[in-house]
Amino acid sequence: MRIGIQHQRWTWRLPLERLLGGRRPAPKPSARAQGSAVVECAVYRDGRRSSTRTFDFAAAYAEARQARAGFVWLGLFEPGRAEMADVARVFGLHELAVDDAVTADHRAKIDHYGEVTVIVLRTTGYVEHHELTDTSEVVQTGVVMMFIGPKFVITVRHGAPSALRQVRAGLQDRPRHLALGPWAVAHAVCDQIVDSYLDVSTLIETDLETLEEMIFARRASGGIEHVHQLKRELIEFKRAVTPLQRPLTSLIDDRAVPHALRSYLRDVNDTLARVVDRIGNLDDLLTSILQARLAQIAVDQNNDLRKIAAWGAIAASQTAIAGVYGMNFANLPALHWRYGYPLVFAVMVSVGVGLYVSFRRSGWL
Repeated sequence: MRIGIQHQRWTWRLPLERLLGGRRPAPKPSARAQGSAVVECAVYRDGRRSSTRTFDFAAAYAEARQARAGFVWLGLFEPGRAEMADVARVFGLHELAVDDAVTADHRAKIDHYGEVTVIVLRTTGYVEHHELTDTSEVVQTGVVMMFIGPKFVITVRHGAPSALRQVRAGLQDRPRHLALGPWAVAHAVCDQIVDSYLDVSTLIETDLETLEEMIFARRASGGIEHVHQLKRELIEFKRAVTPLQRPLTSLIDDRAVPHALRSYLRDVNDTLARVVDRIGNLDDLLTSILQARLAQIAVDQNNDLRKIAAWGAIAASQTAIAGVYGMNFANLPALHWRYGYPLVFAVMVSVGVGLYVSFRRSGWL
């Protein structure tokens, strides 16, 4: 449920194959990339990546501006304020958007600053666990911000469940789609994030089915705290997904988006609508399970109270008879009879057995 921010930066000390998805590493970069938040920086022309590899985003942007159909894609991971200020200076970003880019606590939204469109997306990831407990973390969230201009797209990631390596590799295998420009990257990122919503909702549904089996088993093993924990995680997931509906819908008719990409964004919006509907159904089902569990607890408590009352009545009958014969009176039935006390004990046992059988038949015991 917490935002899983990783404080480890991508540096050139890490294997380059990990950064490039298995591609052969380029020559040793300049000292500028050391300790940088830059994950990847590449220039694309007509949908194909330029052979020039550089982490100097200023030089890459200058190269992209000179190309007729080119743009630069800069990927950042948890940048600091100073480095983000350098990026803003090079690409001409608005200071308010820069302030948002260095923090990770944002709702999904779309802002326009002149020719630059800023899209904020909440990312989600499913946390694997052996069994659902009252402290299980089910959903982990992060943030992806995209700055989309005529000649650039900048992706800023916060948190673990927001890797875009697969998006870049997939787009590079589709040069015709990538040739549509920076908005093709925006569509691909939205598509992956919404698909991840669908995957997470499916896994949460599996957890819910498991919890339902635990609750309604003959011997229920799931407590109400398990239901509350899963409901909290579902609410966190809902807060990440639901606010994206309105911004994504408005993006379909945005004049900045190429007409060829609007049908793709419409498909992403349809998938998002499916996820939102599924979350609503899961929330309703979880509420029903919670109410059913509360009803079970009330029935169990009522049964316990009836058992306590039944045993109390049996004990009270024995106490009453023993109390009468414990009084210091001379005239008591069978007090001076030889078989008086055995008879009284027999009456006490008979009364106790009779009450037990009666309560047993009525279902109180």
